Amino acid sequence: MNMMHPEVQVPEARTLAALKDPDPATRAALDALPGLISTDSHVMEPHSLWQQVAAPYRETVHEWLDGVGFRAHILPAGASDPQARLLDQKRDGVQAEVLFPNDGMTIFGLPDGAAQHAAFVAYNDWLAGFCATAPHNLFGVTALSVYDIDAAVKEMYRGTELGLIGAMVWQVPDPDLPFTSRHYDPLWGAAAEAGIPIHMHILTGHSYALTQKKVIGYEKIRGSVNKKQNDTINALFDVIFSGVFERHPKLRIVLAESECGWLPFVLQQWDYYYERFRQKESLGIERLPSEIFNEHVYCTWLEDRSGTRQFSWWGQDNLMWSNDYPHFNMTFPYSRENVYHHIGELPKDVQTKLIRGNAIRLYGLASRLEEN
Repeated sequence: MNMMHPEVQVPEARTLAALKDPDPATRAALDALPGLISTDSHVMEPHSLWQQVAAPYRETVHEWLDGVGFRAHILPAGASDPQARLLDQKRDGVQAEVLFPNDGMTIFGLPDGAAQHAAFVAYNDWLAGFCATAPHNLFGVTALSVYDIDAAVKEMYRGTELGLIGAMVWQVPDPDLPFTSRHYDPLWGAAAEAGIPIHMHILTGHSYALTQKKVIGYEKIRGSVNKKQNDTINALFDVIFSGVFERHPKLRIVLAESECGWLPFVLQQWDYYYERFRQKESLGIERLPSEIFNEHVYCTWLEDRSGTRQFSWWGQDNLMWSNDYPHFNMTFPYSRENVYHHIGELPKDVQTKLIRGNAIRLYGLASRLEEN
């Protein structure tokens, strides 16, 4: 029993395996869940897409993708076929998805800014067409190259005109362009005023991921856990402590596919040291880091039993469910079971916020969703 909500009688230790063959009462609870909205899903770009990159940069993009390696292509048909995608959504009880690239994620590490921008222009065009086939169910995020920040702002606006929602930048910047730099202010400001959330997805930019495929043995685990989490923590730290949200109070940032169990601890520690050191020197902000986070930052969760145990007292307004479709660790075709496994003991209103309400509020989807 959840002791904070004694009226809820769902066993907390219910296993996902048991939920795949539920008793009638549990089956009814699963069916009663509202349509899920995944805030971190992916598409699989056809190889032909990269042939659409502007001619001066096409070869550079292809050489980069060949060098870092295309991602696995043994994926559900819905990864690249929007009609098949809708069938999988219906089967899985998913009403809508926010879409990120697949092979295109590696392009965030391409050091040639002009080629990177050209690749993303081609990708954004293709993604807009993919989403336009089901505009009530598929919501793409504009990919941005931020080497030329003015060009990034223009592409963000163009993506919005194409029907895309949000914008995506690298999570690990080029070392010469850290998030502490004022280089990004034109983009932060434009996104804030336009109400466009900025996304930072794991494994993008100049991170360990560029060389991870060459690693063997237990070092793969160091990368997949230690280094990957450190990338997210550093990105969040830099945008908070460099005063980004103080300068742009309407800005919202989404940390995609970073899970959530680490967040309360890290924020608690930042708060502690902020209070400890602020009396002696300027730390760049005038509020507790946790207060800034609560107002400006959203995160997605997928498989995090540790993190979701904390939803009874933390994160109810900032966390959003995701299915990571079509990747190997996706929750499809048991997304409703997965949700119930993680948060089935929480009150219904809290469940609704975590699996759709927060996403609807952040992205302004109320008028764009169509009841299934």
